[in-house]
Amino acid sequence: MSAAPGAAGGAGVLHSARRIVPLAWPVFVGQVAVLAFSTVDTLLVARHSALDLAALAVGSAAYITVFIGFMGVVLAVGPIAGQLYGAQRHAEAGHQLHQAAWVALGLAAFGGLLLAFPWPFLALSRATPEVEPRVRGYLLALAFSLPAALLFSAYRGFNTALARPKAVMALQLAGLAFKIPLSALLVFGVALPMPVGELRVPALGVVGCGIATCIVMWLQALAAFFVLRRDAFYAPFALRGRGLHAPDAAALRKQLRLGIPMGGSILIEVTGFSFMAIFIARLGNTPVAGHQIAANLVALLYMMPLALANATSALVAQRIGAGDTGDARRLGWHGMAIAVGAATVLGGSVFLAREGVIGLYTRDALVAAAALPLVAWVALFHTADAAQAMASFVLRAHHVATLPLVIYATAIWGVGLAGGYALAFDLLPWPLPSLHGARGFWFAATAGLVIAALGLVALLAWVLRRERVR
Repeated sequence: MSAAPGAAGGAGVLHSARRIVPLAWPVFVGQVAVLAFSTVDTLLVARHSALDLAALAVGSAAYITVFIGFMGVVLAVGPIAGQLYGAQRHAEAGHQLHQAAWVALGLAAFGGLLLAFPWPFLALSRATPEVEPRVRGYLLALAFSLPAALLFSAYRGFNTALARPKAVMALQLAGLAFKIPLSALLVFGVALPMPVGELRVPALGVVGCGIATCIVMWLQALAAFFVLRRDAFYAPFALRGRGLHAPDAAALRKQLRLGIPMGGSILIEVTGFSFMAIFIARLGNTPVAGHQIAANLVALLYMMPLALANATSALVAQRIGAGDTGDARRLGWHGMAIAVGAATVLGGSVFLAREGVIGLYTRDALVAAAALPLVAWVALFHTADAAQAMASFVLRAHHVATLPLVIYATAIWGVGLAGGYALAFDLLPWPLPSLHGARGFWFAATAGLVIAALGLVALLAWVLRRERVR
């Protein structure tokens, strides 16, 4: 791939970094706070019981499958509003947020049913009779949280497009601060002294995590609504009035044309990973608990390239809207260099310290032994993850989402998930005992992610070259 004119040299990258990093770090902090929701749940439930941890692995995989795919559709508001904001068409950008709210509510109605009646996920995971009721209770609580979570996603996408991520970060940190004690209270239970007697909160285990998440997500959504109504910054976007703007067919079509392939790509990426947990659950509670630790660690590391990709995409969309395609190209390539370089260093560091890192999650020697070979894949996995994330986000800023969907389906479902299933359950015609079980899934998932990264970077190079010729 060739750099844009004037992009060569470290000075160019440093100049772009000074523009990207101030937007990226609040996104990073906010996303770490969001991921900490599941990290806190994992740490608490791991100390409560192995059965609840197994239920959390299956339930989290089901919820993430539903929420992340639908969130990707809602987040189409970001690239659209970003270009409108760059073109100084503020009222039109605000109108897109109203339409994103309608998209969020429509998707939440359907997604809530999937979570309230999760038999497809239970059938795939073949959850044991001891685990199944815990999964059902956890997902039922999250079904009620889904509308708030998707509405807050629209708020997040809109603010990121406006280069205003701190407004989102503040609410995400506040949510985490409330989530930690609330989850601990509901997971382990407590007896609260009252003027007469005491109030006993039963130990709900994994179900308590779901209830805590539901409460916190609705508080976040209400706080976001209050900010949009009260903060003078949003006045030019015509967000105030009699409530939501009426559904606009043209605006909804525009969001769905971009959002459906965006959501599909994210869904493929996430299900390629979350279905690993569902299939690994067939191997027993210890393997799936080990996978849950490795999966949570990889998700935590992903917050860094995700933040850089969000910031870069927002700036690229704004520069496209302003008609400065040369600067948009430079920002895209420099964002790629920054994300991949940082991921290589971070992934390598975790690989070297993997035993100590696993020790932070669990004291169970069997679970730690199950997690250790999986975490060994982190360095390569994380570097490829950073490259594909940056390429896909910059492509979305250019409103290119359908071809990435094809790349994701081929690489992540075809190579990663299908290949991992064949390796893990010894379905290949030649024996590979070292890649049986969870290790086979992680090997194939890493290979699929590398292929996806190469394909998306090549597509980005083609798109930018085509725009440069115009």
